[in-house]
Amino acid sequence: MFETNPFSAQSGSVSPTLMQAFVIAMIALVALGTFADLIQKKSARYFFESARRNRGNRTVGGGERVALGFRTVLIDWLAAGEFCSTQRRLAHLLTMYGFLAYVIATLVMVFGFPTADTETPAVWPLLWHIGAALVCIGGYWFWFFIRVDVSAEGHSPFRVVRADLFILSLLANSTLALIWSWAQSHGSDWSNVALGLYLASALVLFGSVPWSKFSHMFYKPAAAFQKRVEDASGSRANLPPPAERPATLGSARTQPSHY
Repeated sequence: MFETNPFSAQSGSVSPTLMQAFVIAMIALVALGTFADLIQKKSARYFFESARRNRGNRTVGGGERVALGFRTVLIDWLAAGEFCSTQRRLAHLLTMYGFLAYVIATLVMVFGFPTADTETPAVWPLLWHIGAALVCIGGYWFWFFIRVDVSAEGHSPFRVVRADLFILSLLANSTLALIWSWAQSHGSDWSNVALGLYLASALVLFGSVPWSKFSHMFYKPAAAFQKRVEDASGSRANLPPPAERPATLGSARTQPSHY
């Protein structure tokens, strides 16, 4: 199971060209959905207006901006430095790195090794399965134990609101990916059903970008970078100090998020 490319193994019943077209369509949905979200929420306009208003006491040069960009990537994105809660940070990192591995392995297997005639290096199916499993571990950990309305407010973990669309569709897609792979490797008659559900969950995940929090993964690094630039220019010097110490990783947030 872990060394088998499920997409090439399915090529006998589902055309590789059709599967590749589906993946391209999902990429297009993410791009269009993010663009629509930018227009709807006017996020880009907010960043430009904020940068124009908050010029600060000094000009941040190009070299300094590059350095701030590296800090943003290393601390705020790759290390999830905005979270002061260790559990929240670990759950986020598991989900994020799992999703990246899962998506990259999917693209490589669908486009690089689409049929059973082309042998897939074992590393890609292994990365695909591990990535999906990490998403499940981090996502279910967050959903059942870390969410603020569950851990702090005592609501049922099965209470669902619109803001949960992204995490639920992501968990459904990753879980169904593992179920489909298992059913296919065991020759189950339910493998085609699992495949259909897997593709349907992908459609929900990538097609709901304008209404879910999917696009936040693109906004948050930009917002963190903008805050670092404002701090460096002195435009945030007149803001009141945070109520708590900043995150130990040196996040650009003025007050770390606990959940």
